[in-house]
Formats: sequence, structure tokens, C-alpha cells
Amino acid sequence: MLFRTLEEVLGTERDVDWGNGTSRRLVVAADGRGYAVTDTHVRPGTETRLRFDSHLECCYCIDGSGRVSTAEETWDLRPGALYAPDKGEEHRLSSESGMRLICVFHPPLRGDESHNSDPAKASGY
Repeated sequence: MLFRTLEEVLGTERDVDWGNGTSRRLVVAADGRGYAVTDTHVRPGTETRLRFDSHLECCYCIDGSGRVSTAEETWDLRPGALYAPDKGEEHRLSSESGMRLICVFHPPLRGDESHNSDPAKASGY
């Protein structure tokens, strides 16, 4: 049985500042589950270009609000909304007021990955 609390992760190497927010890595590759789970906070007033070429990602909004956009469409995010981009699909994640997401990655993250928040190019793992 794997049991871990958010409090155990805060302030450790699994508490990663990725520039436009923080990603608390609750489950990582070393845990041997085949997926990773993060508790991610998106800072207010930010926009991040993302593209995951090596992972599938699924994000579920549990607090706050924001938007996720592709070249074709934009969706509003609020508690209860989920988005899951295709592998390699570029998307923009933004929030005016801040937002909290629970994210699942496959294959799992190592746990030390961080984003490049350069608005000129997409960031990913």
C-alpha cells in the first residue's frame, strides 16, 4: 500500500516550482505504479504554452478557474472540469485568479522535471 499526504511532499524535492505555478508530485516513477499524480497550482495572471511529447496527461480542476486552448478551440476550466491533451498536442493553460489541478501522467514523471515558462515556445517533459 502506498500512502502519502500532501504535507509530506511540501518543501521536498517533489515540491517543484515550474515558473507559473507549483507541482507537488504525490506519485512518481520511483513509486512503481506506472503513472504519476501531481497536485498542481497555477499562479494567477499566468499563461503557459505546453506540449508533452513523452507523456499522456490528464488534468482535473478542483479549485479556481482558468482556460485551456489548442489552435482550434478554447475551454473554460472550473471545479469539476477535466482536460486531457493528446501526446504532442500543443496547448495553452491560463488563469486570471489561480487554479488547482490534480494531474495524472503516463508514463510516470521522475519527479524532478520542471517547465520552461518562456512564452515564445512550448514547454513539456
